[in-house]
Amino acid sequence: MSKVTETVEQLVTPIVDELNLELVDIEYVKEGKDWFLRVFIDKETGVDIEECGMVSERLSEKLDAEDPIPYNYFLEVSSPGAERPLKKDSDFNKAVGKNVYIKTYEPIDGEKTFEGVLTQFDGETVTVEVKIKTRKKNIEIPYEKVANARLAVVF
Repeated sequence: MSKVTETVEQLVTPIVDELNLELVDIEYVKEGKDWFLRVFIDKETGVDIEECGMVSERLSEKLDAEDPIPYNYFLEVSSPGAERPLKKDSDFNKAVGKNVYIKTYEPIDGEKTFEGVLTQFDGETVTVEVKIKTRKKNIEIPYEKVANARLAVVF
C-alpha cells in the first residue's frame, strides 16, 4: 500500500504546487469491502470545496491514465480539518505555540499520550507544556518516539 501512496504523491504534487496548495497527507485504506484513496490538502487560509474539486478532477485524470491502483476505490480530496496531523518537521515547526495531541511508541515519564501546547521543536526533541492539575510541566519527547501527532482543539 505504501507504493500506492508514493505513486499518488508523485502524481498529485505538481497539481497542488501549481495551485499553491500544500499536500498534507495521503491515505489508501480498506474500510469494510471498499478501498478509499484520501488526499488531504491545505493552505494558510484554508481550502474550499472548489479547490478540492479541482485537485480531485486533475488527479482523477492522471490516475486513470497511469492506473497504479489494482482495485476499485473511492477518491476523496479534502482539508485535513481542525485536528490536522503533524507528519513532517515543517508541520511541527508551524505548530509551535498551538495545542497538540501526541502519542508515543513507548512511555515517557510513565505516559504514552500528551496533550498541551507545543512550545519547542528542534528536529530532535518535541517539547510540550502539559497541565497537571494546577501546575504546568514541560515534557521533552524524543522525535523518533512520536508514533503520531496532531493539532488538538481545546473546548
